Amino acid sequence: MSHVLIAEDDPHILRVISLWLSRQGHQVFEARNGAVALGLFWEHAPDVLVTDINMPIMDGLELVEQVLREPGNLRGVIVLTNRWDHGQIRERLAQSGVHVLPKPFSPSKLSDLIQTIVAQEPMDVVAGSAPKPSAGPPATQPGPVGGP
Repeated sequence: MSHVLIAEDDPHILRVISLWLSRQGHQVFEARNGAVALGLFWEHAPDVLVTDINMPIMDGLELVEQVLREPGNLRGVIVLTNRWDHGQIRERLAQSGVHVLPKPFSPSKLSDLIQTIVAQEPMDVVAGSAPKPSAGPPATQPGPVGGP
């Protein structure tokens, strides 16, 4: 069973993704903003991060930058976006191995992509031995799951 962290501020989309992936056998952790997601990332060391870009407190791009500093067990990142510039976002994140999935998307397509990612080596292994700045877990844990 893989562990998937979902960061999405739209409660409907969050619920649909969470239910779909849970029914596929994944253990799912939910966050409604990037700050809460970062805390859950340090706490649960997920295999896959699925994040929206436009979120309150900390957006998805900042979240991705934070987790890629020390990915741990992370095998891949999927960024969901309804922004018109998703092509530019894809180019910006391409070198880091991040997948960009424009909204609207099919839950089955997301599930297939997660299955592909889970079969890969952790990003830390893929990246090799290049030194990374130490980010470490935050000094204080963010609020409850779902956030403000």
